[in-house]
Amino acid sequence: MGLIEQINSAVNGFIWGVPAMAAILGVGLILSIRTHFIQIRKFGYAMKVTFGRMFRKRDAQDGALTPFQAVCTALAATIGTGNIAGVAGAIAIGGPGAVFWMWISAVLGMCTKFSEVTLAVRFREKNKKGELVGGPMYYIKNGLGKRWIWLAYIFAAFGVLTVFGTGNATQVNTITTAINSALSNYDMGGHTSLVNLIVGLIVTALVAGILLGGIKRVGKVTERLVPFMALFYVVLSLGVVFMNIGRVPAVFASIFEGAFHPSAVTGGVVGSIFLTMKKGVSRGIFSNEAGLGTGSMAHASADTRKPVKQGFFGIFEVFADTIVICTLTALVILCSGIPIHYGQDAGAALTIQGFTSTYGGWISIFTAVALVCFAFSTIIGWGVYGSRCVEFLFNEKAVKPFLLLYSLVAMLGATMDLGLVWSIADTFNGMMAIPNLIALLLLSGTVVKMVKEYNEWKT
Repeated sequence: MGLIEQINSAVNGFIWGVPAMAAILGVGLILSIRTHFIQIRKFGYAMKVTFGRMFRKRDAQDGALTPFQAVCTALAATIGTGNIAGVAGAIAIGGPGAVFWMWISAVLGMCTKFSEVTLAVRFREKNKKGELVGGPMYYIKNGLGKRWIWLAYIFAAFGVLTVFGTGNATQVNTITTAINSALSNYDMGGHTSLVNLIVGLIVTALVAGILLGGIKRVGKVTERLVPFMALFYVVLSLGVVFMNIGRVPAVFASIFEGAFHPSAVTGGVVGSIFLTMKKGVSRGIFSNEAGLGTGSMAHASADTRKPVKQGFFGIFEVFADTIVICTLTALVILCSGIPIHYGQDAGAALTIQGFTSTYGGWISIFTAVALVCFAFSTIIGWGVYGSRCVEFLFNEKAVKPFLLLYSLVAMLGATMDLGLVWSIADTFNGMMAIPNLIALLLLSGTVVKMVKEYNEWKT
């Protein structure tokens, strides 16, 4: 077991380390240059398209989602506990300057996600049930040709190996931790095992009920859950910022100064610009999943005939996840004035402390609700991704048994600690980026061509 841990740790360190980040940012930069930084030039248009669809009520065709349901399903998976815990860890280890580098990675990630979504819609297929299916495995297969099919199977295999840990059990564990923490604040935390069992049963039933209902039911749930949880968290976070408005100028000064002179704002504890950059960039990548290709599987189900137009939803997705949610988490921590022990890892507890120091202990019940919503939405989103990968590897008949198994794993996540298994799943999650980045590079010319055709169509 010790040897497996060592091997996994070494591979994980490489996959989620500097080489992977350099590759993801490099592909993002290449795509940005080739599309003339479409994520900046057309940012206003992307917001207009997204918000316009948000308030336009219409039903999608059978087996499809509305464009807004598609982006909500993708956001369900990307807006997760990492937006709360991961940002806290980035600031604690890399200092306030990590936030700046998180923004930089998000700007490049917008173009990467735009390209993934555009390709996913362009090269998707209809399965035997009449559902629209797509994602990296399909744009590898249909965009690059049969000689690259092996790369598509590798991506799908990594996806299946990832979902049970990264997308499910670790999220359920977060739900139980959040609920137990909230109960302990009200002297009700004496029955942890029983609470975990009940939570596991409830989550299992809800996940099975939603996912087994098909993509249409998933869309109906996410289009309600995601805007609610995002708005809920934004309001709570803005309250902290406004109640500490006097600290805001100094906080932004520390972010920009800390990006290039981290020792100046961390008391000399964080002295490496490289460490600050690494923590910020990695947080941005882990949060919005640009480069992993996962979100494009949800967008491929959108009822649209314009791949590029759906691609603009990808720009919005990264903006909402990283620029809005992650930045607000950082501001909650930095504006609240709570002590940050730089150089020591931190998690959700640091963010929650930022809320409680401003509002008082009573807010812990609301932060628990936010954590539960974030984690639950991630479970639903990754269930969709896993089913798409299973369908590609086998066939439609394998999807229902997979979803039943996926739902039952929630019980394990609530009641057992399978740390090594989940750590291995995290490694496979990072490995999904390899086949996807290769495909994005090889298909970058196709993206440029589709953008040009879309612009000609518009004019």
